[in-house]
Amino acid sequence: MPSRSAGLSPRLAAIVDALPLRPGMRVLEIGCGPAAAARAVARRIGAGHVLAIDRSEKAVEQARAGSADEIAAGRLSVRRATVEEFALRPGEAPYDIAFAIRVGALDGRHPGTEQQALRRIAAALVRGGRLFVDGGDPLREIPLGHVAAEDAAPRPT
Repeated sequence: MPSRSAGLSPRLAAIVDALPLRPGMRVLEIGCGPAAAARAVARRIGAGHVLAIDRSEKAVEQARAGSADEIAAGRLSVRRATVEEFALRPGEAPYDIAFAIRVGALDGRHPGTEQQALRRIAAALVRGGRLFVDGGDPLREIPLGHVAAEDAAPRPT
């Protein structure tokens, strides 16, 4: 069966094809780079929405430039943010799933940062929301049931 994510590298196409996407979903891509995967996801979820975040201003600029049609249609938005500091904006609806490809904060090299990132992701997802990262065949799911999402909210000082 041919990939439904034509136009992507074989690796990215396999990742997008492996995501449990359905029409109308809200999807968070962490570390979007130029947003090629985010655009492919946006095409697959119809009236849903993808938020693509990246810590790099250059990546965000590239993502916005390459995603003008999807942004204009309201199917995709791009934001500069680090995953370990990410928070929903006031009134922003939570996301059904999140995925990350080659994101250092989620690859086990930085345990403290990873725990903060997982709390932030859990807080941005609906109850039962799911997180997928590369490193499986082609993805692996990181369970979030043990993560205390309420700890992700900034505390007053």
